[in-house]
Amino acid sequence: MKQLIPILIIFLFVSTGAAGQNRITKNTLRLAKDIKGEPANVTDMGWMNGEWEGNALGGSVKEVWTVTDGGVMMGMFILVKENKPSFYEFMTFSIENGQLFLKLKHFTPDLVGWEDKDKTVDFRFIKRDRDRYYFHGLTFEKKGANGLNLYLALTKDGTSFNEEVFRLRRSGSIK
Repeated sequence: MKQLIPILIIFLFVSTGAAGQNRITKNTLRLAKDIKGEPANVTDMGWMNGEWEGNALGGSVKEVWTVTDGGVMMGMFILVKENKPSFYEFMTFSIENGQLFLKLKHFTPDLVGWEDKDKTVDFRFIKRDRDRYYFHGLTFEKKGANGLNLYLALTKDGTSFNEEVFRLRRSGSIK
């Protein structure tokens, strides 16, 4: 899974070269650095509060989101392959400079961070279109009360992109 970190880092530094937003993959968008996304708040993502599970990245995944004090929503993620943790993520939805962001950090099974200690992988909110919430390179799609699709644009070379799909269903008791 350490292969993913260079992919994500390369993706984050790719410049669109054009003003505004455009499509990266079938289900993801990018937004030029000098353009702001539509107004949004952390509460707009409140429907994700709870436990989610499914399959992606060649294993089983679990994600937990909780609304916390201070206007921030906190999440945790685990990928399990062959009955062993492959990696973890710690995530937040927060407002920075008036914009909604999803920020995350990756960790090995031994809790060693992938990113430098003062760095995060950031996904800037672009827009909402019905039940789709578009962030730069990542889309959350609400599928009824108990379904969630995540679409993540990944690249190895900065020019061609692959879309990874996470199909999750609500589990547990938090809603």
